[in-house]
Amino acid sequence: MNSSETLYDKSPGGQEEVTKAGFLSRSIARTIDFIIIVALFEIISKVGYFAGLIYLLIADGLFQGRSVGKKLMGLKVVSFDETGAVTACSFKESIFRNFPFAVGYILCGVLGGIPLIGWILSFAIVTVILLFEGLVIIGNEKGMRLGDEIAKTRVIEDKQGGVHVS
Repeated sequence: MNSSETLYDKSPGGQEEVTKAGFLSRSIARTIDFIIIVALFEIISKVGYFAGLIYLLIADGLFQGRSVGKKLMGLKVVSFDETGAVTACSFKESIFRNFPFAVGYILCGVLGGIPLIGWILSFAIVTVILLFEGLVIIGNEKGMRLGDEIAKTRVIEDKQGGVHVS
């Protein structure tokens, strides 16, 4: 199945049958992905920073709209086209939706080279980005964060397994 095929059939009322992903499930999935990014950064010498950045940007385009963390948590990133059909997140949409996190990651790399104050500034910037995105998710009735608004995507519960946390 490619990303342009419809994933779910329409219900008799004409609405797509999708369930908004819970905040806790999304947080755990993102934490798993961040662990992978840090592992890439630390384990692969010289190119680990760029490997982490690439994974951060394209992760939600993997496995038909599932990053490793989302796959483990039973979540999926989808987009809705003009006709209302639900399709898996593409690599392009993944890059757009993860751009706010990539900005924080790049700033960490740049500021991390400054002794002591660089790490403090990096930590503060990443914390602000994560808190802002979390507050946007909580405040949005569809559970969309800034990255989702930019890419026109949503995170939903996947009908194909994973650990479901309420």
